[in-house]
Formats: sequence, C-alpha cells, structure tokens
Amino acid sequence: MSQLERLLAPYVEAVEAEMRRWVPPAEGPHRMLYGMVRYHLGWADEHFRPCAATRGKRVRSALCLMAGEAVGGDVACVVPAAAAVELLHEFSLIHDDIEDGDRERRGRPTLWALWGLPQAINAGDALFALAFLALNGLLERGVPPARAAETQRRFARTVIRLCEGQHLDLDFERRDDIAPEDYLLMVEGKTAALIALAAELGGLVAGATADLVEALARFGRALGLAFQMQDDLLGLWGDPERTGKPAGNDLRRRKKSLPVLLARRISDQAAEALDALFKADPIPDEMVTRTLQLMERVGARREAEARVRESYRAAMQALDELEAALPAERIAPLRHLTEELMGREY
Repeated sequence: MSQLERLLAPYVEAVEAEMRRWVPPAEGPHRMLYGMVRYHLGWADEHFRPCAATRGKRVRSALCLMAGEAVGGDVACVVPAAAAVELLHEFSLIHDDIEDGDRERRGRPTLWALWGLPQAINAGDALFALAFLALNGLLERGVPPARAAETQRRFARTVIRLCEGQHLDLDFERRDDIAPEDYLLMVEGKTAALIALAAELGGLVAGATADLVEALARFGRALGLAFQMQDDLLGLWGDPERTGKPAGNDLRRRKKSLPVLLARRISDQAAEALDALFKADPIPDEMVTRTLQLMERVGARREAEARVRESYRAAMQALDELEAALPAERIAPLRHLTEELMGREY
C-alpha cells in the first residue's frame, strides 16, 4: 500500500459503506443495470458476482471528509456529500469512456465495450441519479434543510461545469487553434470544478463560515488544476512501470494536452512535428520518441512542470489561509494529501 493509499484508507472505508447504501443490489428484473453499475465501481465482475477489482482511489470523497474535519465537522454528517461526489465522478467516467472511445479502464473492459453503448449510457444515467439521491442522506444525519438545499444547488451547478468542460474537451479534438489558456478553461470545468466541490461541500455541510468554505473551494480548484496538468506530464513522460502505460501514450492518442499546446506555442519546429505525428496512421514508435525529445528540448516539459508547481503553491497558500483561522493539526491531512499528490508518479 502506498503512502497516499494509507492516508486515504480511513476515509475510503466510510465512503464505500455510504455508497453501498444507495446502489441497489444486482438482482431481480434490474439485475443487469445495477450489476453494470457495481462492475464499474469495482464491486463485481462481468458476471455480476461480488469481487474486489481495482477501483478509483476515492481522492475526491476523502478530500470532502478531510475538509469537513478541518473546520471541526463530524465525518458521519459529511459522508453523504462525500459519497455523492464520488458517485458523480464515477458517472462522469462512464460517459467519458463512451465519448472518448476508451475500451479499458483500471485494467478491465469499460461498460460500453462489454455491454454496448445504449446500456452503458443508461447505466451512467442511473449512477448520475444515484449521486443526487445520496445527498438526501444529509437530512438523515441532521444537516439543516437550508444547508442541505444549498449543497444540492452547488452540486447541480458543478454538474453543469463538468458538462461545459467535457464539451470543450470534445470540441478541441476537431480544432487546431487551441491555446494553453483554452486548455486551462476546459480543465477548470472538467477536472478542477469537481475537486473544488469536494472541498467546499465538506466545509459547507460541516457548518463552516462563508470565508472558510470559499478558501476550501480555492484550495480544491488549485489542487484540481495541478492534478490534471500533472496527469498530462505523466501521460507523456511517466515511467511505464509506474503508470502502466507506454511513454508518450497521450501522443499516440493524439491528445492535445498542456505540454503539446505549449510546444506548439514555443516552437514552429515542434508544431510541425506534432502536426505530422497527429496525421500519421499508425503512429510509429520512433516518431513518438523523436517528438517527445523535441518537446523537451524546446522547453515544453519545463514550462508545464512550472505551471504544475505554481498551482500546487496556490493550493498550499489557500491552506495557509485556513490555518490562520483553524488549528494546524486539523489542516495537516489536507497538507499531507497535497504533498502526496505533488510527488505522485502514476
């Protein structure tokens, strides 16, 4: 177990138990529907038999609980929001896999690859509704109705942000005029918005002041931006033994990630090389290697790494603001999480 997994473990256990409360069993006339949902969540195999498959790390839901603890809240009251955030994230992955044409996730076939597009879309829709249903658990835990209603509003608003980010991501696939600033706007919706929501809901449900909730949201947004930009770097230069994917994998997928867009802006030579690579079919391994070396030579990797560090610094600065108002020991788990994510190689 990695240091990050050990840090998350106590929170993950509580979130998993809450998620299972809201996802129906795979039985009766709807066995296939909920079996598919459970398969995607890593709870069942392709025959819908219980199993312990590789699942997401549950970073977002753990962050929600950490944020609630940081402002003095009770995890038992916050956990329905954390479970809802995780269910929403998992829903988005089902639809992402469909829209991106990905046939594998976490070492297993994706839903659409096994059961076809219509059934996968329907399972994703069911999981989307279950995420909203899970928020009703807040009232069961004694959260005031007005606060629970505000949680629902922010949750729904973030769903719209996710759709906006995904829209841009899909639109970028057919365009050649994407700038790094366009990319960051997309990432703010597709990745950072949900991580920001996880942090702010933890504070909101726990009854924090508006200033503290806003600081938590700023922390989550900066963390989300750094997380995605770091993913982009790992998708190009990550160690295959750690990432499970070959070096330069995102180039083979013709992904217009931040380092690619920076390389285009920095160097005409790099832009020409990337154009040639994206037009090749299939893309030769030696072309990927040469293009990666050229991108690194012109400084695209260095610039992307600087932007990652800048976002992590912004996240730490938001934690400094929180620590000025709250005991340092309550902020420590959020600092440890940020430090672990900064050093991740997978």
